This record gives sequence, structure tokens and C-alpha cells, in this order.
Amino acid sequence: MTRPVAVVTGVGPGTGSAIARRLATDGHAVAMLARNRERLAAFEKEIEHARAYPCDVTDEAQLDTVLAAVRRDLGTPAVLVHNAVGGAFGSFLDIDPKVLAANFQVNTMALLHLARRLAPAMIEAGSGAIIVTGNTSALRGRANFAGFAPTKAAQRILAEAMARELGPKGVHVAYVVIDAVIDVPWARKRYAEAPDSFFIKPAAIAGEVLHLVQQDRSAWSFNVEIRPFGEKW
Repeated sequence: MTRPVAVVTGVGPGTGSAIARRLATDGHAVAMLARNRERLAAFEKEIEHARAYPCDVTDEAQLDTVLAAVRRDLGTPAVLVHNAVGGAFGSFLDIDPKVLAANFQVNTMALLHLARRLAPAMIEAGSGAIIVTGNTSALRGRANFAGFAPTKAAQRILAEAMARELGPKGVHVAYVVIDAVIDVPWARKRYAEAPDSFFIKPAAIAGEVLHLVQQDRSAWSFNVEIRPFGEKW
């Protein structure tokens, strides 16, 4: 049986690799995209039915080359999970405007570039899923988030525009707001005194992404917020 093909961007040691692993376990052939070649190669050895495709998702020429390779190697993608993220902290008075522009390219423009290349085949098939991982910055602006929050808010609005257009054509688009600190080594070190209930597990995020990919079309979600039970919101 041919495995449906999923493209996952931003595959690193946290959420990205957890999503790739969960989709592969569920029966997908997964194309893992990220800039770090060595890390991707390690994941390729570790995760069965997942292949590494080093790529800078802000570079349209690279995207064209990589997606052509994915179609040749695995088949036509039926699922896109845009997990790549560009972020920076700082006051709007202090940040370099180039940082904001660079983060916009990763978070928003890369979603546009990927969707323009992958959605037409999904439309033709009458099915497919585009899932975007976001965070609380997509919903509100805070001090020292000026280099990041505007790009995530724009990303969410772009995804909503896509959802309204693609939904009637059979393609599910959903936006996952991760309202939590993700349980990865650097976060554990930064919040060393925090209890386990403070963190959200990458595998749990991946489980929600899979749920959205499989959601019955009579009850599709768009805005999905996930947080640990101990999170105050």
C-alpha cells in the first residue's frame, strides 16, 4: 500500500521531529525539511519512513528543487505541516528591522510559498491537510515581542484566508496555537525550577497535529489552542 506523503518543515530536536515521527508511525511517508543537514541525517536514520531534505524554506529556488525531489522520491504530498519558525525578542525601539523582516520570511512567506506549490494537487485530489504550528504571539502583542509577534499574527491570518478558500475544495487548513513552553533541553535549563506541568510535550503536540490531519471533514477545526493543564491563561 502506498503511503500518503507528508512534508514537515522545521524538523529539529523538539516539535518538528516529534511530528515527523508521529506521522511516519501513523503510516505516512515523511519528507523532513530543515537547514541543519547533520541533524536531519540523524533523524533519517532514527525515523523509519522519513527522508531528509536540507532546505532553507525562505529560498524559493531551494523549495522548488526540494519539492521536485520529494515528488520523485515519495510521491505527491497530501499533507503539509509548516513548523519552521523564526523568532527574536526585543523592544520595537531596539530591534534591527531586518530581524523582523527575516522572521516574516520564515513564518509567513514560507507558508505562502509552500502552500502555492502544494495546494493545487490537494485541490485536484479533493483532499489534503495544511497544518501550521503557531504560538500565543499569533493572538496578542507583548512588550519585547516586536520582532516576532507581528509575523506570527500575519501567519495565522494567512492560514485563515487559506482555510476559507481551501475548505470548500476539500483541503483542511488548521492553525495550532501552542500556549506553553515546549519541553526541550534548553527550555528545561532556562526554567530549571519549573515543575513538569509547566511544559508541553512535543509528542503531545504531534498527537494533536495528527488528530487535525485525520479530522472528519464534517467537524474541521481551524483555531486550535493547546496548553498544559497547569497553565494559567
